[in-house]
Amino acid sequence: MIDRLLRLLRKPGSKNAVEGIAPTQRTTKRGDEGSDNITVYVMTPKRSILDRWLDWVVRASGSKFVFFAILAGLLTWALLGIPYGRTDTWQVLISDVQAIICYVFDSFLVRQQLNEYDNEIRAAAQVQSRLISHARMLNTLKKEINEHRRVSAISDDSPLDIQESESALPEDTKFGRAISVCAHILGHLVTSILFWVAVVVWIGIGPLRDWSNDWQLYMNSASSALMVFVFSFLANIHERHSTYMKRCLDAIFSVDSKLELKLRELTGDNLENQPMVIPPPKVNWIQRAIFYYAEFVGTLVGIAILLTVIVVWVVIGPVLKFSANWWLLIGTYAGLVGMNDAFVLRNMQGRLGGYVDAEHEKIDEEDENMFNLIALESPPSNKHADNSLTSRVSQIMCRISAHELTVVAGFLLLVGLVIGASVMRWSLTGQLLCNVPPSIIESFFMIVLITGHNQEQSRKVAGLQSMYERRLKLLSFVKRIELLRKSSTNPPQKLAVDSTFLRSVSRE
Repeated sequence: MIDRLLRLLRKPGSKNAVEGIAPTQRTTKRGDEGSDNITVYVMTPKRSILDRWLDWVVRASGSKFVFFAILAGLLTWALLGIPYGRTDTWQVLISDVQAIICYVFDSFLVRQQLNEYDNEIRAAAQVQSRLISHARMLNTLKKEINEHRRVSAISDDSPLDIQESESALPEDTKFGRAISVCAHILGHLVTSILFWVAVVVWIGIGPLRDWSNDWQLYMNSASSALMVFVFSFLANIHERHSTYMKRCLDAIFSVDSKLELKLRELTGDNLENQPMVIPPPKVNWIQRAIFYYAEFVGTLVGIAILLTVIVVWVVIGPVLKFSANWWLLIGTYAGLVGMNDAFVLRNMQGRLGGYVDAEHEKIDEEDENMFNLIALESPPSNKHADNSLTSRVSQIMCRISAHELTVVAGFLLLVGLVIGASVMRWSLTGQLLCNVPPSIIESFFMIVLITGHNQEQSRKVAGLQSMYERRLKLLSFVKRIELLRKSSTNPPQKLAVDSTFLRSVSRE
């Protein structure tokens, strides 16, 4: 029983091996060709009903409806702040509401990233599974390909079929493109600089306001409002990009399925696609602890704990006479946990994205080997390269913020803030110490998250575009082999000429 409990406790945080099998394409009779074949990427459904329900909630949090509802709420807050914004109770109340919303979105974003990683790594495994079959069947055709190349000089630059003439991946929606523009603005290095300029200006005003609680509350309210917007924005672009990536994978899988089917028709190969197992990434104990915490948050257990804390907070309200200090307690808890989650989110974004990139690089290498096998020139890669100064600085900033030691530094900062507030006996000023700095740091990390997301998305789309073009070229090449085979097995028939006519011509 104890061993079973220990295994259960050790399970979170460990990235297990991922197995993927591409659906085998069956050759059927003419007229029914491909009718029962799966030609798109099918996501693996989760077994637990609770997991499926939580995923539905997370997807809903990234919907346009929720995004615009958050914007409407922020606008309402700004308008109501005109008559009520000068009171401490108003600012503390709004700060609490914003901190709780951010805390909830923290959990949603963690689950979104875990789901994205799971879907993308399984898709990579299925592509690699089908590559094994492609290489085997092309090797079978190698002798015939060489013979055709020797006799008829196969042209590699022949036009593609009409169905495959579109060499670009599906376009994003107008709303998606508009959001992408906003993401590039928010994630730009200039935005990060302007953020810290605003913080420096706020600090400069401190002596003029005698470093008062009101002065701190203004920054707390402003940074909290910014976080609410950025969190909802991140949830929306994650959900939208997940949908778009599914469309891109569907396009790649569709061409890959046609290629497999055509190769099976040419070779008579009926062997099933083999399962491909991607081994778990090797991580140190610090990274393992971070993943452990992330999966803890991603199961939304953190939200259940928050609800418990809220109940306790309401119960102790009469004891603290519902003072401003009491109002700030729940915001302090959510703010401290939220700051830690921001460090974890950026680490997950960098690490999980890196694991997927590594598998895509393996696919690129295997594709190149397949092209070399049949002596076919591979299309040029669509590498996303931006060597501008702002891009290089942003990349350095993202690498540093994604390091596991940065997460450790963030946790130590959290401990230091709690100690400082405890020394101040959790007074209003002490609680603001645990609210304002975490709010500023978390807001900055949310901007960095957008920057990292932009860089990651650009790399992914460029990589998928290259993968798509390679499969289009292979499919076109294999179809030309099919035409050459048909022309060689069915040579043009000689015209039948009447012998009487020939004799009459010879006499003349």
